[in-house]
Parts: sequence; C-alpha cells; structure tokens
Amino acid sequence: MTDSQILIGVGNPQRIEIRPGRPVVVGRAPDCDAVIADVTVSRRHAELRATDRGLAVRDLGSSNGTTVNGARITVGDVAAGDAIQFGKVTFRLEVPTPAAPEPDANPEGTLVRPLTVRSELAQSLEATQLARILDLATRLSGEFELDKLTAAIVELTFDLLPVDRVSLLLLDDASGELVPARSKSRFEDGVGMRVPRSIARRAVADKVPILTESAVDDERFKSGSVMLQSVRGAICTPLMATRDRVLGVLYVDTLTATRPFREDEASMLFAFGGLAAVSLGKLAFAEEARREAQVRANFERFFAPGVAERIARERGTITLAGERRPVAVLFSDIRGFTPMAESMAPDRLGALLTDYFTEMVDIVFEHGGTLDKFIGDAILAVWGAPIDAPDDADRALAAAIAMRAKLAAMNARAAAQGRPELAIGIGINYGEVFAGYLGSERRLEYSVIGDTVNVASRLCGDAGGGEIRMSATFVERLATRPQVERVPDVELKGKRQPVAVYRLIPDPARGA
Repeated sequence: MTDSQILIGVGNPQRIEIRPGRPVVVGRAPDCDAVIADVTVSRRHAELRATDRGLAVRDLGSSNGTTVNGARITVGDVAAGDAIQFGKVTFRLEVPTPAAPEPDANPEGTLVRPLTVRSELAQSLEATQLARILDLATRLSGEFELDKLTAAIVELTFDLLPVDRVSLLLLDDASGELVPARSKSRFEDGVGMRVPRSIARRAVADKVPILTESAVDDERFKSGSVMLQSVRGAICTPLMATRDRVLGVLYVDTLTATRPFREDEASMLFAFGGLAAVSLGKLAFAEEARREAQVRANFERFFAPGVAERIARERGTITLAGERRPVAVLFSDIRGFTPMAESMAPDRLGALLTDYFTEMVDIVFEHGGTLDKFIGDAILAVWGAPIDAPDDADRALAAAIAMRAKLAAMNARAAAQGRPELAIGIGINYGEVFAGYLGSERRLEYSVIGDTVNVASRLCGDAGGGEIRMSATFVERLATRPQVERVPDVELKGKRQPVAVYRLIPDPARGA
C-alpha cells in the first residue's frame, strides 16, 4: 500500500502532505490544495500524486516552471530525498525513517570524517582534476582587492563542485573568531547561510577537511544551525597559509543532492582552498606592505628613516594618549633673519630657506633625531621620542656640531655665488617632556611640550651666531664630556633656581 508522502520546505517552514489516491494541486490561488504564497509560483502551478516510489509530478503550464533536482520538467517523478522547486520555492521529499537496527547489529559509526589529505592528496586527485584546480587558481591570481578576491573564491567553488551553498569565513587574529566574509546560495528564495560552528571549529582545530554525509544524522553536530538548515552533506576545509597557520575555512553543503560528497571532492576542495589561502595570504602581505610604506612615508617627514620604519612595522610604538619621557631637545634659529627677509625677494628667500632646512633636517635624521617642527626660521628637534636610545644626548650634540659645520660649508658656497651668508645659534637641554599627538580633531601632529622645551628655546635665544649653548643637565648626560666653559646662568620665570649653562668651546681639530 502506498504511504503518504511529505514535502518539507527548504528555507521555509511549509509542509505539504500528499495522500495516496488523492492528487494535490499546488499554486498561489486560494482554492489550491496546497497554497504557496510566493509571486514566482503560478496560481495553479503543478499537480502531485503519491506513488510507491515517491511522487508523480505534472506541471500545469506554470510561468516559472517546475524543476526536480535542478532539471526543469513537464512530467516526472520525485524520489525520497529529491528536491522539487516551484518557481523559486524549494521543497524536499521526506526520506522515510529507517528501522532501528537489531541489538546485535554492527553500527557503521560516525558519518562525519576528518579527511587525511597530507601525502595522499596528489594520489587521490586525477591529472584532469589538478589541471582544473590550477586553472581556477590562475583566475584567482588576477584579483588584487579583498572584496573581489573573496567573491571570486566563492564563485569558483561553485564551478568546482556540485554544491548548493558556499560560505567563506576568515579567522580574525585579534578575537580568534571565524568571521563571515562571503557566501552564496543557488536558491534565490532567501535560503539563509549559517555555517555550523561545530563543523567549522573542528576543521580549524584539526587542520584537515571535515566531510559529512548527513550532518543532521550525526550526534557530534546536533547544533541548532545544522538541524534548522537540514544539511544533508557538507565539506568544511581549512584555508592553510602555512602548515600551522589557518586563515579561515571554506564551507560547502547541499540540501538537494541525491548522493553524499565523495572523498575525492573533499580533496579537491582542500587543494583549491590551499591555493585560495595563498592568494589571500599574498593579498594580506601586500596590503600590510602598502600600509607600512604609507605610514613610513608619512613619518619620514618627521623621523629618521630607521625610526619611521620601526613605527610602521611595530604598531603601538606611538601611543595616541601620549606619555612623559626624558629627551634631549635642540633648538636652532637663524640670527638676523628678520632684516634679511625684509630685504630679499620672496622667491629668493623661499629658495634660501628650503636649501637650509633640507641640509639641517638631513643632519637631524642622520643622527637619529626627530624633527618636531619648524617655527619660522627655527628648528625644533628631539632625541628620545618616540624611541629612545642610551646615547640620545651624545647624538644631539653630534648633530649640533654637524649643523654648524654644514652651515660653514653652505656659507662658503654662498659667498662664491654672491648670496647672503647665514649664522645660527643652537641651544640644547635634557629633561622630561610630554610627548604625543597634539592638536585638534582636524589636525594632529606628534610633538613635545614642557619646561624642558622652554629652557632649550631660551638657551638658543641667548646663543650668539655659531654658538652652541647647553644646560648643565644636558652636559651631565653626555658619555664623553667635551670642552665647555661656564656662561652666566639663565633665570626663567616660574623657576626657583637659575639654569646653569655651558658653551661648547670650538675644537678646530675635531671640526667642533
């Protein structure tokens, strides 16, 4: 005797029962035996009859057609487990519940199998399969944007295997969670794509593909998402950037297939996933290199190249909140600049300052310093922020001496060309400052502020042309004390004690 047949909605909660001897007409019209309220379904779409083998189906001239397992039919048969689609609405014919095994039966065990693919991969794939995978990988290599690359991986997976749905999840390094990046379904009726976390996590943990013949039947994967989606077969393969590093997972499943996935198909997906991981890894590396180059280019305007490279490479080198730290602060400015500027044409003045600043800033960077800012014709440079070194004070003094020597060479060329000569005064101090990003929401710049900066500025202001003045605090930080002489102390407003000041005695033999 023919039993009743049950159609179960795929992606929708509807169930349609077809009893023996009584045809059922499905359609959108209210007078149909089974009403499917969807605009892609015709008013009287198809007629269904229960048979010993399942269902006999006859399309009633519907506008969007009736398909069985993806093939459009006018009349046909539907067997248990087959998918039938009216317009864009999909159902699956219920599979009869198998009889319970006898107590002495030998169970086959779990239906979920981690697939070993290490050394056996090349043997398990035929040459034509490998050629196909390599062809798909070549198509991936032309994508240079993450959004386009993830879309291509998902699209090409549909070309590789007979699947209904594909989802790509990428592993977030910070949280360790798998984050959906791209998914696609063959069904256009809104079948949701929720990757069973139990399967995905196991693929990441075991670093091998997970192959299941029927996830809904396996006790290890009785999660709500598996049961809700009625997954009949799935493969979840890790995307291996290296032997130990997983970038994410590529998950495929089927709701309509008449057979489970084979092991060779899982091997193909694993191989393709490996090539996809290479493309993702290269893209991530290129993006990181681009970011570092951009950051380095921005910071090289203010920091020595080695410092800028470290800032770009090591995130967090500069804290947005700022910090207090000991530094050596150097101020230098041009003596008699205001009357000189009033007597020169703007273009000549601009060219003169450009040449001067270029030479001076190069010296700061050569000695590992940080260019804080230009203040008119003055230069503020710092050693010890954002990265410190044990010889910061010695580097600052060496830079000051080199700046004075370079200016002497520039003046010699200027005199030969009939251009005005320059004289600079330099002041150096050592102490604690606040270092960090300062400014407004519209513009921020890395800078240092504090009493140490003010003292260095005052020392520079008191220095004569070609003179280098240093605080006693700075001189004490030098590893090798140079020839210096005491000059009058400096009294500053707000400071109880005057600042002890030294002047560097020129040493022609050392170019100092």
